[in-house]
Amino acid sequence: MTRANSSEESSSKDNEESSTAAGPKRADGTPMAPEEIQQLEQLKQTDREVRQHEMAHQVVGGPYAGGASYDYEAGPDGKRYAVAGEVPIDYGPVPNDPQATIEKMQTVIAAAMAPADPSPKDYQVAAQARQYLLEAKLEAAMLRSEMEQARSAGAATNSSTAESPTSVPSTSVSSTDEQAA
Repeated sequence: MTRANSSEESSSKDNEESSTAAGPKRADGTPMAPEEIQQLEQLKQTDREVRQHEMAHQVVGGPYAGGASYDYEAGPDGKRYAVAGEVPIDYGPVPNDPQATIEKMQTVIAAAMAPADPSPKDYQVAAQARQYLLEAKLEAAMLRSEMEQARSAGAATNSSTAESPTSVPSTSVSSTDEQAA
């Protein structure tokens, strides 16, 4: 019986060692403690969330978004995990082109708010872009109004010169006609 017990103990020790050996290891190759495993899982989750957040900005921001940069933390396994990130975005107005500014700001707002969980900085960028958007819409409306006024004035000038080449007002002709009658 001692042989059976010793072989059972031996296979039980082998199973423990192989299950421990299969788990996460530190940078030096030794098995991690449960707290370290928990920390590693949290770092992996944070890394996924940070990368997804920044990728959302990049995809929606298109030509106005730059490359992502990350802040890293070393895990108990010796690998680096992203714990914060940033994507630069050009959210300045387009000089002398309100329509281009409107289109750009719509893209910038969408990019800032693209992640599932926008950060305070994301809200700040979106708010500034909304301000530029409103200013550009006002400028575009003023330009349209000026153009319409210029067209109306041009049309009135063209029609009055076509109707009376002698520049005599039609009201004086009417009053003359009344006196003759």
